[in-house]
Amino acid sequence: MDLITIFQKLEETPLALAIKEGDNSFPWIESVHVLAIVLVVGTIAIVDLRLIGYASHRRGARQLIVELLPYTWAAFLLAVVTGSLLFISNAVKYSENPIFLVKMGLLVAAGVNMAIFHMGAYRKIADWNDALPPPASARFAGASSLALWIAVVICGRWIGFI
Repeated sequence: MDLITIFQKLEETPLALAIKEGDNSFPWIESVHVLAIVLVVGTIAIVDLRLIGYASHRRGARQLIVELLPYTWAAFLLAVVTGSLLFISNAVKYSENPIFLVKMGLLVAAGVNMAIFHMGAYRKIADWNDALPPPASARFAGASSLALWIAVVICGRWIGFI
């Protein structure tokens, strides 16, 4: 069975049909998805700006990361759930949309960037926690993350127009 057949089957599920054919389901889910993305990108941007070298109000980098991470993950989980619901309502169309595919690739790249940061610069955060500017590897991770998440938002906005 190929992917298109799987996506067609997804679109035929009762949940997908309810979202697609309901008067208000899709806009409500999309609204929650957008709000979740705002929380994800907002909390990540705060950390990224600190990593780039902007001072945080009385907080070191580690404290800022630890405080914001639970909110980021909760919002990300909500974004994944709502995004998945939106996807199944029109899976074939989304799977063929080049901007959607770019957005998914950017999400993977943002995850890889985060993993590299946590396996590298973050392991030595005790050495640079309060330092401004942070080490080059932390600044690069922050700038890359910010750029990737801005691109995710831009692609997410463009999906409906392609």
